[in-house]
Formats: sequence, structure tokens, C-alpha cells
Amino acid sequence: MYLPSHFEETRIDVLHELIRAQPLGLLITLSANGLQANPFPFLIDAGPTPLGTLRGHLARANPLWHEARADVDALVVFQGPQAYISPSLYPSKAATGKVVPTWNYVTVQARGKLRAVDDPAWVRGIVERLTQTHEAPRAVPWAVSDAPTDYVNSMLRAIVGIEIELSALQGKWKVSQNRSAADRQGVAHGLAQQAQASANSQTAAMARLVAGGSTA
Repeated sequence: MYLPSHFEETRIDVLHELIRAQPLGLLITLSANGLQANPFPFLIDAGPTPLGTLRGHLARANPLWHEARADVDALVVFQGPQAYISPSLYPSKAATGKVVPTWNYVTVQARGKLRAVDDPAWVRGIVERLTQTHEAPRAVPWAVSDAPTDYVNSMLRAIVGIEIELSALQGKWKVSQNRSAADRQGVAHGLAQQAQASANSQTAAMARLVAGGSTA
């Protein structure tokens, strides 16, 4: 991706934290049928490579795990917070008028060779870790062991593990670093005011989808 130095984030711990906070990555692979893009939740581990390793699972029926080209790196894109930035948020608008709209965002791109792991014990471990991670905030977390053993085993047979040892990891934090301190404060204040309304709108839209309604 295009990455001006003033937007580049290189700290591995910061990049890993974004992945943990926004674990649904868009996995992009190349096969005989061309480029494929599939969203999956991933776990990020610190080793064994310096940049870390992504692990997850997918449906056995998804041909990606055996059709993706082994000689081409897979790309996983993790998208963090993002927002439209109106020129009206900049105090400098009143002073000079020399401002234009932009979009602020945070993103991490990870690359490496995709490896399929068709091992029930390995896959169960990933499923349990994903479950523990995302159920942890709940008052009464659900656990894999809550489901009947036969049912769990049948579900595990229907999925395959995937692993990507990372050979490249890039972060782009486009968060108004190229603006003055006053303009950055203006953006921060404006976004804080918009945040609650946006959160309420997104929550309502998701509730309608779950209930079988439309996004309109």
C-alpha cells in the first residue's frame, strides 16, 4: 500500500494490538480462478517468526485451503477505526480556507505463506482459543465444552485450520499527523461528538439485519 513515512507505524506490539482489537481480517489469496477475498477472525501469536503468526480456521467446503497458490504470499488486511474528516473540523478553515475533506483510518496489512492444517486437535485448540477470547467479556461465557461432544466433533470435522507465518507486517495510522496541533484538536473534538451517534446508528442497523430487516 501507499505509505508515506509520517503515517507509518512500525512497532510490532502496536500492530499486533490492532489485530487483537479488530480480529476480522480480509484474507486475499491467488488461485487458478484469480484473486479471492474471504473474511475470517484470526488470532495473532508473537512467534515463532519476528513478525508473528496468524491462525484461524475456515469451512472445509471452502476451496481456498487447497486451491490457494503456495508460491504466492497471502495478504490479510485488518481495518481499524476510520472516519470522514470534514474541512469544517479544522480551525484553519476560518483563517485561510485552504482545506479539503479527507478520510482518516488505521489499517494493518500482513503477508506470508498460507498453510492449511488438517488436524482435529490443532483445530480444536484454535476454536477454543477464539471462543475464550471473544466470550471473555460476557458475564456467563460460553465454552466449547458446553456443547455435546458428538456435535462438537462433527463441527470440527467440517472445518480446516489455517496458519500464516508473517514475512511482512505494515501499519498505516492516517490520523491527521500532517495537520497543525490546532487542527488535530479540532478533528479530535469533532469526532468525539460524532462517535456516539455513529455507534448508535451502527448498532441499530445490525439489530435490523439480525431481525431480518433491511439496512434502510
